Amino acid sequence: MVRMLSRVTTPPTDHADHVWPGEFTYCPHCAHALETVTVEGEPRRRCPGCGYVHFRNPGVGAAVVVRDEAARVLLVKRGEGASRPGRWSVPAGFVDYGEEVRAAAARELLEETGLVAEIGDVIHVASNFHDPEKLTIGIWFACRVVGGELAAGDDATDARFFPLDDLPPLAFETDAELFHILAQR
Repeated sequence: MVRMLSRVTTPPTDHADHVWPGEFTYCPHCAHALETVTVEGEPRRRCPGCGYVHFRNPGVGAAVVVRDEAARVLLVKRGEGASRPGRWSVPAGFVDYGEEVRAAAARELLEETGLVAEIGDVIHVASNFHDPEKLTIGIWFACRVVGGELAAGDDATDARFFPLDDLPPLAFETDAELFHILAQR
């Protein structure tokens, strides 16, 4: 039996007050200037021309937790162009529109590490507030590596296994939360 690990992470501010630097100014459908109105009790950007309402939904990220025979975790060092370059994270990336979330997890693992895996159960879910321009929901999956050769790729400059009690500087608080939970098991 796999236990799903979860913890509620509180955003730094109330979601209604969260300032999004990329706020839409014009309607993506008809190009009218948007106005701010209250929809479903929240301030939203709405088009007075066609009625389009913009909901600031978070992106979805898929991460893969790979462990070796010694129970160490695989991390990738984030390269230039990635958020928080030089720090380490669980191999992960965004789910593309129309892509199944486990397929995205497998694709990201292959792109960043060269490893091919069967994606298993969800082991952690968290809201990520580290980038105010792109809030996300992260889903961490267990996996079983079935092929490939470990080599950093895509936006990773290194890929290595680390023991949970000797981790390098992590890029994301949500990875640290996951590792804290895993270490207590």
